[in-house]
Amino acid sequence: MQRPSKREIHLKIKRAKAIVEQVDILIIEPDVIAEDAIELGYRIESLESILMQILDELEIQHYAGDHPPQRSYEREIINSELFAFKWKSKRLGCKVYLKFCIKNDKFYLVSLHKDRV
Repeated sequence: MQRPSKREIHLKIKRAKAIVEQVDILIIEPDVIAEDAIELGYRIESLESILMQILDELEIQHYAGDHPPQRSYEREIINSELFAFKWKSKRLGCKVYLKFCIKNDKFYLVSLHKDRV
């Protein structure tokens, strides 16, 4: 069976929404996320709201990660599975790339930027 399954992706999106709603958000590279926020046209202070809105847009078919999911090499989330998505965001008005992981009931934002491919 190929991982992640559609069910696993669905559950990961659902879990991400629940964690972000509780404001358990950590950012791996804050300076990079802040620069990308400017390019995407939102204020970094609005990140929680933006994440809630774009997570609501995500669907299973937007999954753009590896099978099985790539593992992180970042110290804070070493070996955690990374879930990547690409889609045309209604909220942000462009094609977006989002990568995150969930570790110890925390949402770790790895990437959120315009799709560069």
